[in-house]
Amino acid sequence: MQFVAINWHVYLLTKSALALGLVGLFRGVPIIVCSLAGGVVADAVDRKRLMIVTQTVMLASAALLTAGTMAGVESVWPIYILSAFASAASAFDVPARQALMPTLVPAQDFPNAVSLGIAVFNIATIGGPAIAGFLLAESGPAVIYAINAISFLAVIAALLLMRASGSPELQTERRNALSFAALKEGLRFVWRTPIIVQTMTLDFAATFFASATLLLPIFAQERLHVGARGYGFLAAAPAIGSVLTALVMARLGSFRRQGRLVVSAVAVFGVATALFGISTVYWFSLLMLAVTGAADTVSTVLRQTIRQLVTPNHLRGRMTSINMMFFMGGPQLGELEAGALAAIIGAPLSVVIGGIGSLTCAAIAAVKSKSLMEFEM
Repeated sequence: MQFVAINWHVYLLTKSALALGLVGLFRGVPIIVCSLAGGVVADAVDRKRLMIVTQTVMLASAALLTAGTMAGVESVWPIYILSAFASAASAFDVPARQALMPTLVPAQDFPNAVSLGIAVFNIATIGGPAIAGFLLAESGPAVIYAINAISFLAVIAALLLMRASGSPELQTERRNALSFAALKEGLRFVWRTPIIVQTMTLDFAATFFASATLLLPIFAQERLHVGARGYGFLAAAPAIGSVLTALVMARLGSFRRQGRLVVSAVAVFGVATALFGISTVYWFSLLMLAVTGAADTVSTVLRQTIRQLVTPNHLRGRMTSINMMFFMGGPQLGELEAGALAAIIGAPLSVVIGGIGSLTCAAIAAVKSKSLMEFEM
């Protein structure tokens, strides 16, 4: 809900595609700058306690957004700066969260767990943007920022209730891991594991080019003429496709030729993005966005499963933090690219070019990424 509100808020204040692109810059740079440190910390301290701190920082960011909006601040800079603080917190939160997951379920059930986790997340991602669209039309963004701030209390409460345990040996290993040498160890492991390098590179390139969601306010207002409510459903459409696909994947369990399936999913993602860019029909635009969500979920589940299962437990936080520079930095910097390009040639053509770029990345990966194309668990 807050991501939707921020994009709409910035667009209402500026009417500028470039200003929307800067939202991606202020979200992406802190992730790139802080992610390596986030992985080292996630492998060095209690991951549950680290997540409580990061969730508290994100709560404070949402609360300050609420206060500033209610005070009538009309500058976009507070939005940019508070978004940057929240992104910096996520650079520490995500490695801790993902590194914890493989210790909770048996390895053979991990793909199912990832699929169900994505389904649960995207159920909220379906309802959030749709509800945000109605709230934006009726009340404005301040209410959404306030709801988001309150929601972090539930997350923090859940973390406090979570039972955490660990052997003395593991605790010693974590304390010793908080060093520059630990960072180099993580970088060395990733660099020497071709399958991880190839999945990260493909992820970054594909999402950098095909970042259409930031421009949805422009499509809703100027191309499809559906207003704030229609914008909410456009923002929710990728999550609908994602949830349905994640549930199917969780039910099916394992897949053959996972590496080739990753590349194929990225290709479908690019095609659907390009078709969304040329669409002037609302229902077809919704359908194409849903397809992008479905394809992205197939790719995400398989990539995350591959990376987590080939990485030793004591390196998972650092591996995830390095990956964050790709899977979170790519979309955010891609939003800057999409916004800047849209300011020059228009939003539709910007999205079409991005989809073609993503498809091209998949084609290059199919030829060059031998370890990925041949991978099968």
